[in-house]
Parts: sequence; C-alpha cells; structure tokens
Amino acid sequence: MTMSATASAVRPTSLRRVAFATIIGTTIEWYDFFIYATSAGLVFAQLFFQPAGEQIGLMLSFATVGISFLFRPLGAFLAGHFGDIIGRRAMLVVTLVLMGASTTLIGLLPTYAAIGIAAPILLLFLRILQGLSAGGEWGGAALMAVEHAPASHRGRAGSWPQLGVPLGFLLASGTTALMTGVISPGEAYLEWGWRVPFLLSIVLIVVGIVIRRAVDESPVFQEIAAKGKKKGIPIVEVFKRHWYLVLLAALVFAGNGALGYMTTGGFMNAYAINTQGLDTTAVLLAASTGAAVWFFSTLFSGILADKIGRRNTFLIGFSMQALIVFPAFWFVNQWGLAGLYLALILISLALGFTYGPLAAWYSEIFPASIRFSGVSITYALGAIIGGAFAPMIAQMLLEVTGSTLAVSTYLLVASLIGGLATLALRDRSGIPLGPDHEAEQAAGATMFTSPTPVVRVHADA
Repeated sequence: MTMSATASAVRPTSLRRVAFATIIGTTIEWYDFFIYATSAGLVFAQLFFQPAGEQIGLMLSFATVGISFLFRPLGAFLAGHFGDIIGRRAMLVVTLVLMGASTTLIGLLPTYAAIGIAAPILLLFLRILQGLSAGGEWGGAALMAVEHAPASHRGRAGSWPQLGVPLGFLLASGTTALMTGVISPGEAYLEWGWRVPFLLSIVLIVVGIVIRRAVDESPVFQEIAAKGKKKGIPIVEVFKRHWYLVLLAALVFAGNGALGYMTTGGFMNAYAINTQGLDTTAVLLAASTGAAVWFFSTLFSGILADKIGRRNTFLIGFSMQALIVFPAFWFVNQWGLAGLYLALILISLALGFTYGPLAAWYSEIFPASIRFSGVSITYALGAIIGGAFAPMIAQMLLEVTGSTLAVSTYLLVASLIGGLATLALRDRSGIPLGPDHEAEQAAGATMFTSPTPVVRVHADA
C-alpha cells in the first residue's frame, strides 16, 4: 500500500480522534512542563534556593529550568529509537505517564527549610525526568498527527501538537493565577498554594492516557512494520547520513525557542513582577492572554503553511520576531501592565508563525524509517540551543547591564539565526511520507544538496 492509499484510507472520524488526542495529550504534557517554569519565576528561589539570596536564587531557579533541556536529547533518543521500532502510540503513553508522575511528586516535595540541600537536589532530579519526557513526547505527537493527515492538510494537522504548547501554558498560567488570586502571594501561597497546580497533574494524566490509548497507530508505521523496513539503530542512521539536516532544522526551532522561553520560561513574568513591581495575578492573567493569542496564531500559521509553504510561513514569523524584540521591553517599561499585554500579544503572534508549521516541515524532511528519531532529536537539540538557558541568560544580562537592551539584542540574534537556517532548508510540502519513497525523502532537504525528483502526493491523498 502506498502512502497516498494509506492516507486516503484514514476515516474523517479517525482524523478527528487523532486531533483530539494529540491536542489533549500535548496540552497535559506541556501544562506539567510549564507549571514548573511558572513556579521557578515565582516561588522556587525562596523555597528551594533560600540561602543563595533573592537574585542568585532566581538565577538558580531558572538554571534548573534550563538543565532539564540537556536531558531532552536522551529522552528523544530513547523515544525515537523505540518509536521507530515498536510504534508511535506506545511511546506517547509512556512519556505522558513519566511527565505526570514527576510533576505530581514535585508538588509533594519538602522545601529547603525542611530537609536542607536534599530539597533542591530532588527538585532538579524530578525536573530532569520532566526533560526526558518532553524530549520524547513531541516527536510521537507530531508524527501521529502528520502521518495520519492527507498531504494537502499536513500543515494544519501538524499544528495540532503545537497547539498543546500554548494551551498548556494557558492552563499553567491560569491555574497559577487562580491560586495567587484566591490565596494572596504571601505565606499561605508559599506554604501550600503553589503545590496545588502540580498535584492536579494526577487527574490530568488519567484523562490523557484514556484518550491516547483510543487512537490508532500511525499508518506510516503500520506500513513500515508490514514491509519489514525498520532500522536496527535509527539514531545512528540519522547522525551518519543527515547530521547537517539535524543541525539546520534545530537552528530553525532554536530561533523560536529563545523568544518563546521569555514567556513560557518565566522571565517576562519575573521581570514584570520583580523589576517593574506589577501585581502577580495581573501578570499571570496577561501571560494567559498571550497564550490564547499564541494558540490562534499557531493554528492560523498551520493552515497558512498549506497555502504558501512551510518555509515562507517561517520567514514571515522570524521577520515579525526581529521587529518586536526591542519594542516589547520598552512597552513594559513605559506602560506597565498595559505594555505587558501589548508586548505578550505581539510576541505570541510572531511565535505562532515560527511554531505552527514545525511538525509538518520536520516530518517531511526525514525518511520514514528514521523519522521518529530524526524529528525527536532535532527538536530536542533546538530546544537546548534556543530555549534551555534563555531565561537564565536573559536574567544574567539584565543583572550585568541593568538594561533590557542586551536581552533584546540576544533575542534579535537568535531570530536572525533562525531565519538564516530557514533559508538553508527546502520546502517539501506534498512529498510522499511512506516507506516506498525513502530515496526521495533522503535527498535534497537542504539548499546545499541536489534534490531527487519528487512525485507529489495528490491533494486529496
């Protein structure tokens, strides 16, 4: 069965089930991940890094956000390997359980005042487990969405797992805003209020598992398994034959991640609260508004990518990012809360254009038999290069220079690098995704290599 036949055989009801399961699952996964980053900017410095003092403690809190990214490649390697060997669906359930369990345990952790140095060590260990899970989660969700979709709708379908990120951030910010609104950010919130969003994960994880287990395996993986085209160690093949593609595609995502983690990584929240003196709940509501805008921008960009191509959509997004990085902080400095709303809305609009088409583009540049490994490790490396230490770097630049100009310059450079990497990749919209077309899939993904002539999949396939 060819890929076009496989895609055509997927029923609309199955596609809706995949869309629902992908969005719900990734929303839960990223809620867990972002609730940590939100709390890192609000309470962890006081609860787990108290002896270091306020400013150093805040940098250490942001450092734990970044350190978990270093373990994403290991999570990507493990999930990619087994995802290419035993299937996409099984790994999605495993990563969801791992993320939910580690998040719930963070909500039960004793603080530094109770157990001393063991508290930040355990916190870091559980954050590392979150990083392992996040490294493996995205690739499976992306492929389940894109490989089920008709060729003409891959951009839109690929935006489904991307929507889980702004939704997860919206849920994390909204839940924290609710807690700080009901419990004033004082003694009660520091004592137990911050734990509630973490403990809620145990409920969300049950919902996610039930939904994900109801989804059929990817039709591409079914073809691979039926034809015996699995690779022994897929990650070796990825780095042996496609290392340059991994690097360029990772830089594309890094250009998004540096700016994205100014919001999701907690830096903008901490800056608005600690430096500008804005109310905590009001700042979290502004972050929630930004997340809602990011959701719609991501969805729109996925649809747009089916019309004008993945590459062109990304170039629009990186141009928007470059234009906003300097005005954003000026808005906050000059206009307070109103400026924060404006900055987050504009940042979120730009981020959607450099995030929505990512799953479709990544899926179309790697061969079928190593695709899970390829997209997972590339996404993980991009997250490290761009997002891992972005909040910590921004905080350090702010401390050293006393100005946000250095932070904006850093974000501008990251956006320009992402744009240049985008120019170095070819748009592969419509390329067949099945294992019968691996020669076409393996050639010409970058502007530096000659493409094999590609037979495009019919628009209704």
